[in-house]
Amino acid sequence: MTSPFELTPVAHVRGGRTEAIDDNWGASRATIALDPARFGPDALAGLANFSHLEVIFVFDKVPPEKIEYGARHPRGRQDWPLVGIFAQRGKNRPNRLGLCTCRIIGVQGLTVEVEGIDAIDGTPVLDLKPVMRAFLPRGEVLEPQWAGELMRDYW
Repeated sequence: MTSPFELTPVAHVRGGRTEAIDDNWGASRATIALDPARFGPDALAGLANFSHLEVIFVFDKVPPEKIEYGARHPRGRQDWPLVGIFAQRGKNRPNRLGLCTCRIIGVQGLTVEVEGIDAIDGTPVLDLKPVMRAFLPRGEVLEPQWAGELMRDYW
């Protein structure tokens, strides 16, 4: 087994929603502010030429006792199947990592304004990556019916 390692946030989410409520994230606008002690504006050079951004962040408000390691019913719904934590995208993950693809509204200085981010104000951001077509899935994307139902009102 490997040893744990430490990650330092590159930025934090500023503004947007203050609570992690399950649905209606599509209109959520926030700013991602880079750490000025580590980065200058050149770290974001060229990002404004992209339409979307992948944001890797930490669900830092999830307490250790809420972490899931096995299977559960998504959102506690008994009518949906019991599925493993790695077969869903809930926030109670073993490493509490989140990934969101959001629209870039603007880039200025050390900040990126985004729309459709499902992270709350103050969330630590571990990395930012522009969305490139070549990295999108190739071929058909499959998902079970419950996943489509879960996401119906998410955005």
